[in-house]
Amino acid sequence: MGKRTDPARVVEVCEVLEALAPLRLAQSWDNVGLLAGDHDAEVRRIMLCIDLTGAVVEESIERGVEFVVAYHPPLFKPIRRLTVPSDDTSGLMFRCIRAGVAVYSTHTALDAAEGGTNDRIAGLCGITETQPLEYAEGDDGAACKIVVFVPADEADGVAEAMFAVGAGRIGDYRRCSFRLPGTGTFYGGESTRPAVGEAGRYETVEEIRLESVTPRSAVAGVVEALRSAHSYDEAAFDIYPLRSVPERGIGRRGALPKAMTLGALAGMLMDRAGAACAQIVGEADQEIARAVICVGAAGSLPFKVGVGEGDVIITGEIRHHDALTIRRKGCCAIALGHWTSERPVLESFGRAVGERLPSLEVIVSEADSEPFAPA
Repeated sequence: MGKRTDPARVVEVCEVLEALAPLRLAQSWDNVGLLAGDHDAEVRRIMLCIDLTGAVVEESIERGVEFVVAYHPPLFKPIRRLTVPSDDTSGLMFRCIRAGVAVYSTHTALDAAEGGTNDRIAGLCGITETQPLEYAEGDDGAACKIVVFVPADEADGVAEAMFAVGAGRIGDYRRCSFRLPGTGTFYGGESTRPAVGEAGRYETVEEIRLESVTPRSAVAGVVEALRSAHSYDEAAFDIYPLRSVPERGIGRRGALPKAMTLGALAGMLMDRAGAACAQIVGEADQEIARAVICVGAAGSLPFKVGVGEGDVIITGEIRHHDALTIRRKGCCAIALGHWTSERPVLESFGRAVGERLPSLEVIVSEADSEPFAPA
């Protein structure tokens, strides 16, 4: 098959972005995904930036960009109006909407994703094996488990009815279930018609606990099927939401390829990340062997994994009292600048987007810039 030449739609670009940086990995307080745009609009050129500034908006319009991926969400809190002129980002969003430019934010979803912002800084350090500092919740909302209690001789029939409408699928396996024998009890009122025993009398019944995984979209049909196949006038069943196994999360930690001094690592990162300057917490000749990475503003997150002598925290910015804590713990830190610590991911992320959307032009903003400058 030849290379696709027709433009993509906004919704297709969103699907690719979410595949690379799943929105479920984002922090609960964040605002990620498509913030403005027409799902059916055509896209021929995509531009990546860290911050959606006035200069970036002008650049997108001048360069004929239809889709901007802004790492930091320009809309973060609820807004009451979109007007211009305006001195906040709502005005910038208005200009994008008026120009037909869709805006999407990745933020902490990209921080947690494989190959994202933290992995990129880890790569600049030469670290090849990492672990997250904190795993994402892992609730993809896609599946649940239905548990129903049935007489032993009815288990097969009820199970087959559930399987027929979507239950019991795990990967490439079908008709999956688990069954456990036990004793059920009930006391039926005068209006009941128990299939086993009699109304108005306390009964015990040997039953099977039958459970099967079910897609959320199939739950209603599976419940209807089990009720129809069940002999009881009131079938007892439970529905449990399931969480996927956590695989990714915020931040990274790993061993440096070889021990080095804090000053040497800071100098190497400044060069590789293109930092005009950097701050360190600790002594330049302090030897380090392990890194804890949290781009942007690390806050107190690195302290949750236990840091001490031989550890360096690599981030964008550090608060005064966190710096004092770092000193007390005997570790050290490098602050590359908030924007600078996040910017290196744009080139590699842009390549990944381009590989999945080869008919589109993917560019990195030239107007996007570090707001701070050395004196």
